[in-house]
Amino acid sequence: MSSWVGSFVKRQLLVLQEFTDLLVRACRAAFSRPRYYVDFIIQMDVIGVGSLPIVLLIGFFTGGILALQAYRTLQTFGEVGLMGHAVSLSVVAELGPVLTALMVTGRNGSAMASEIGSMLVSEQVDALRALGTDPLRKLVAPRLYATVCTLPLLTVLADFMALLGGYLVSVSVTNLTTEEYWTSAYQALGFHDVTEGLIKPLVFAVVIASVGCYSGLNTTGGTEGVGRATTRAMVVASVLILILDFFIDKFLIGINFI
Repeated sequence: MSSWVGSFVKRQLLVLQEFTDLLVRACRAAFSRPRYYVDFIIQMDVIGVGSLPIVLLIGFFTGGILALQAYRTLQTFGEVGLMGHAVSLSVVAELGPVLTALMVTGRNGSAMASEIGSMLVSEQVDALRALGTDPLRKLVAPRLYATVCTLPLLTVLADFMALLGGYLVSVSVTNLTTEEYWTSAYQALGFHDVTEGLIKPLVFAVVIASVGCYSGLNTTGGTEGVGRATTRAMVVASVLILILDFFIDKFLIGINFI
């Protein structure tokens, strides 16, 4: 039993070492040539523009759901005028970044693992190395930088759509005026709330891209292995996003930022 535990710990430490090495090398690739700008632009289109419809849809209905739930609570205390306050705080600081990251993980994080894994089992990665091309620079770095650039923008758009969804529910269900809702939503947000809502997507973007690429580059077992790598990438990235969300909140509260 002890030997099995020791072997398991060693495997996990090896995975952590390889993952850290991949992430560090991908970050260092930005400061030296060659740089694959075309691949970077293509990945921004795939990740950013491609994820836009689902992110906007999820954001809109998230705001509507929050407004309905907030209305039930606020009505009890006779504070329905705080609908905008409740929706904006919940969305901008917490739900917007997390839900957007989870949507991008499901759509793009798993796709990264699938694409790179398919290239690996079909020996296209070996062909890149034979041609003198570093797979990390060609495959990993553009996906990492594109995710870091696009996820904060997607989060901002998702936040706006959530506020819009909350607004439509508020004016139709609670009979709030437009001015009451948007004034409450605006006044509820401080600099720290907005900053927190933008810090999280940057961290989540690194997790999504690095986990997806690492899973793809470590695919084994042929086409069946590609499926396992895709599933593993989505599950691991989603769990890490939720864990990091907790620790980011705890850290910011600990330094009295929030």
